[in-house]
Amino acid sequence: MANMRTAMDAAFWDLNISTPNALDSTARSIPGEPKPLDGSKASRALRVQQLSLLGNGFPLGIIPSYSPTPNKELGSFALQSLLFKASTSNWWLGFIGQFRPKKLFSDIKAELSSVDEWELPVLKDIGKHFLEKSLYAFNVCSQLSLTPSSSLLLSTEEHGEKKGRRFRAMLLNKLPEHDVTLEAAWPELFIDHKGRYWEVPESISFDCSSLVSENGFRYRFGLHKNGGHPQAVDNITDEPPLNLMQGICGKVAFSYEKSEDLWRVKEKKEDIVIETDKGRIYRPSYDIRLREPHAAVSGIIGGTLEAWLNNDSSSPSDSRHRRPFGVDLFGSLCYTFQHGKFKETFGDLTRIDARLDVSSASALAKQVTKVFRKAAADSARDVRSSPRLELILQQQVAGPIVLRVDSKFLLNTPAGRPGVQLEDFICSLNYSLRVLQSGKVVAWYSPKRKEGMIELRLFEF
Repeated sequence: MANMRTAMDAAFWDLNISTPNALDSTARSIPGEPKPLDGSKASRALRVQQLSLLGNGFPLGIIPSYSPTPNKELGSFALQSLLFKASTSNWWLGFIGQFRPKKLFSDIKAELSSVDEWELPVLKDIGKHFLEKSLYAFNVCSQLSLTPSSSLLLSTEEHGEKKGRRFRAMLLNKLPEHDVTLEAAWPELFIDHKGRYWEVPESISFDCSSLVSENGFRYRFGLHKNGGHPQAVDNITDEPPLNLMQGICGKVAFSYEKSEDLWRVKEKKEDIVIETDKGRIYRPSYDIRLREPHAAVSGIIGGTLEAWLNNDSSSPSDSRHRRPFGVDLFGSLCYTFQHGKFKETFGDLTRIDARLDVSSASALAKQVTKVFRKAAADSARDVRSSPRLELILQQQVAGPIVLRVDSKFLLNTPAGRPGVQLEDFICSLNYSLRVLQSGKVVAWYSPKRKEGMIELRLFEF
């Protein structure tokens, strides 16, 4: 079933989106924008942990990725690898390296085309191209377990073609009924609903989130501070999103989630223990989260309350203003249908998730009012004023390999008139790892962002 919790998590600053633009493979979703695609949500495993396991299945432990850069000479293709790792009983350290080969090959080709005779100076000139800083990027990440329920994560990364480094620190404490997190990044990388990247010079968050109770009620609250003026990574001239402008925000949110099966075929012991001439064979599903055919309806509804302090949300060229106080409601409704138990080699999994999202009840109400009043279209209308329909299609190709397509449709046109428009799309191939019960290797590509990468994801439902 689609992850309903993202309906509330999208209102905060810590919803991670997968991206090959950073060596830790994450960028933050921007609060106050529509919920991102389920298929774009980052893995729960840190990138260092992913590369440590993925490297066993790739030649020399080298993992390819694809992402455009402002410097076109560098190309979009990159190779990543875990160069070094060390660990003890309560501490580990990892060193990630990345190499972009296009510019190196182009420079060497140009060098060789002008060579008449091979001499030592020629080899030295070729060797200098390997030392060009812009070809490389590095990330160092370390985690220390302070207590059985708390840990400290520190990381830094540097890209040769960019100025400065990115630093990140996170303190996580797991309580019996809550998760408490303190995070800071200098700068922090965000991605908006159009797939554009922004860097905020300073981002600090404190968050307390309750675990989902048996009755489906959940709440969270936190404080967030933006420092400095956001900068576009993609050489665009648009004004940055208001929620990235400097200021301090306090936010509280709650949600109630409910799911009901219309029908379900429960897994039985004889389904996973097969009697053969050679004895009993244990054959579970490739993914325990996909082991039972069913149809279900689920929903979530909730509200948010936020207040901005030091509300400096304007610039000399920006006429927009951020409200110092806001209250809103959100909700999602999802229908899920699954055929097959995902055990056989062929034709044993077809799954469809159809989800309707309303990110902001107040923005939707204002838009409906304008339609009935036949008001002129507003070019600066709230991006959350239109509902979104998200479709997730999964089809088994062979054995543990599944083709997955995530698509999101805007149930309105940009001019505010009724209509349907494709807003986002991600296609992926998933290789389920039965040994991890609900883990898989995911190779995805986003045509909208022109990005793709290979990840290890665990229990992403």
